[in-house]
Amino acid sequence: MRSMGDSWEMRNGLVIPNRSVLAAMTNKQSHHDGTLSEDEIDFLHRRSEGGFGIITTAASHVQESGQGWDGEFGVWSDHHLPGLTTLATKLRGGESRSFVQLFHGGMRAPSAITGKQPCSASENFISQKEGVSRALTTKEVEESVFAFIEAAKRCETAGFDGIELHGAHGYLIAQFLGSNTNRRNDRYGGNVQARCNFLIEIIRGIREVVSPQFAIMVRLSPVSDDIGITLDDTKEVIDFLIKEEIDAIHISCWDVFEVQPNDNSITKEICSMFSNSIPIVSTGSVWTAKDAQFVLNEGAQAVGVARVALPHPDWAKQVLDAEYRPSQPPFTPEELLRANLSPTFVEYMRRWKGFVTDGR
Repeated sequence: MRSMGDSWEMRNGLVIPNRSVLAAMTNKQSHHDGTLSEDEIDFLHRRSEGGFGIITTAASHVQESGQGWDGEFGVWSDHHLPGLTTLATKLRGGESRSFVQLFHGGMRAPSAITGKQPCSASENFISQKEGVSRALTTKEVEESVFAFIEAAKRCETAGFDGIELHGAHGYLIAQFLGSNTNRRNDRYGGNVQARCNFLIEIIRGIREVVSPQFAIMVRLSPVSDDIGITLDDTKEVIDFLIKEEIDAIHISCWDVFEVQPNDNSITKEICSMFSNSIPIVSTGSVWTAKDAQFVLNEGAQAVGVARVALPHPDWAKQVLDAEYRPSQPPFTPEELLRANLSPTFVEYMRRWKGFVTDGR
């Protein structure tokens, strides 16, 4: 039986010291030019000290046009390298493995931030205010593929252990995977396999320029009605991905306890098919040690958490106690500040209903 304190290996042999994964979290703490702030570095370093097996950064845009929100850090230029190197060096001081989450906002990169019309796999309605996205040309898709590859190489140069390709939550990679948002008639559109080509070209390109020791993890939303991704689609995508040189799959369930019509959780549904071929990380509404053990029992190699790690930076150490039940929201601003959230991050968390005592 798997336990949270067990080590495990990714497919390339990278050893993860335990089964706790700090999932990527938007925090808006970095600088206007995309460089990392001390606040963001301190926040992640504190969770590394708290014992997480993997520390994943917030989503980081690979092209200027892909920025999704204010305070987001970038990996689109060499001027980001000093901050990236500082973060990687600090995280290497402990046992945690460090991953940068790479993404492009696509149709969710607002023109108010980028100064450009949002782009996507196809022309898609965004909102009354934003209008519609512009369909990327084939050449522009190839340029985006190259941007992901260059960003991954920067991350290895900076000293990280790997990258996570953000193919979840409706951003650009997911927009290519979705049947609703991808209606292209070139090699990047069509059936599920064709809609995977954007992601697969990114993976193959990265693997050509990084060392075998540098890990590639892919995060997917198993189901996304808006984008047009079904659970069967996701299974097909994973079937294609495990034939590539990637090292783990991260499924973003939102709620790991939600069951399918066959009474299986999504974690069990996917792990029963694929966990013998590739390690699976599962994330969504995990809070207690009992919750985490449920995910492992469903077949996952590791458990991702986000919000619980904000007030509880030592969650990864505490969860080794099978009876651990950390306190739940709401939290005072002072509690969050003591846990190395900056005032900017606390202000952002006030938008999450019921999370901060003086928030929504």
